Amino acid sequence: MERVILLTCTIIVGGQWGDEGKGKIISYICDKDKPSIIARGGVGPNAGHTVNIGGKSYGIRMIPTGFPYKEAKLAIGAGVLVDPEVLLKEVEMLKEFNIKERLIVDYRSGIIEEKHKIMDRKDEHLAKEIGTTGSGCGPANVDRVLRVLKQAKDVEELKDFLGDVSEEVNDALERGDNVLIEGTQGTLLSLYYGTYPYVTSKDTTASSFAADVGIGPTKVDEVIVVFKSYPTRVGAGPFPTEMTLEEAEKLGIVEYGTVTGRRRRVGYFDFELARKACRLNGATQIALTGLDKYDKDCYGATDYNSLTEKAKEFIRKIEEETGVPVTIISTGPEMHQTIDLRSEKL
Repeated sequence: MERVILLTCTIIVGGQWGDEGKGKIISYICDKDKPSIIARGGVGPNAGHTVNIGGKSYGIRMIPTGFPYKEAKLAIGAGVLVDPEVLLKEVEMLKEFNIKERLIVDYRSGIIEEKHKIMDRKDEHLAKEIGTTGSGCGPANVDRVLRVLKQAKDVEELKDFLGDVSEEVNDALERGDNVLIEGTQGTLLSLYYGTYPYVTSKDTTASSFAADVGIGPTKVDEVIVVFKSYPTRVGAGPFPTEMTLEEAEKLGIVEYGTVTGRRRRVGYFDFELARKACRLNGATQIALTGLDKYDKDCYGATDYNSLTEKAKEFIRKIEEETGVPVTIISTGPEMHQTIDLRSEKL
């Protein structure tokens, strides 16, 4: 029997310590590829994402960042922890995007309660040594392992959103629809492969994101790893290429975490860790953000040929060191400030 391939599934994953600009890349891909469903994997509300639309900035922690594309369903997978308070606030904040009509929360998602947040903030090891966000994810995942954690189906306020995300995603793939899976945080924060113990409470690589939304590995077509030209990190932990705050300020890089509000540490691009991240995720493409920070003359560029030689050499080195093509390049915060090379390199 001849095999017919209809799968069109893409996973977006951070290649560093989070804050790589995944929200911008996801919004761009949604606009261009028009997925029928955008599904969120990852830990939970401990990861913040910023989406800029028409000069307005949205900081979100639970809703998939592809929300501006109104034709797609939005899904939160069974592997994701849900804070009902955070989720419902975001549904209200984004009401102009018809979130209520589009959102599906897997009925098996784990629920973060107030007790988990209190435990997270009071735990000396987590709060002071590790630098946790205090969002309750770690303690909630402990309860999940102990099989005592509530699920979304147990929470009355979520009843209008409940569904089976695995069924929704697999049905879409069987129809031949485009599906986008959003991973949160970054590879180097993985509980298994990151800079342990300064990591999050579960794995944050593409394989886990597929499992979070309930699809098998053979259904994934593309894995796009997102790197920032100058990586950043919030909280404690190793950062081999870290620069001083003074150096970062001279480069005009002063950033703060979306969830914690803490100032981000800044470093130079680490080619060795980039190669490692690509291997761990099985990367097929790289999206590079913040090229305008690396070279201000590239700000707003939409054509590869208009980039400076300095920028082109940086991109070439990333490709040589990782063995993965750089196909999407962000040159500014707005969605249109993007260079798309997918048709040329794939």
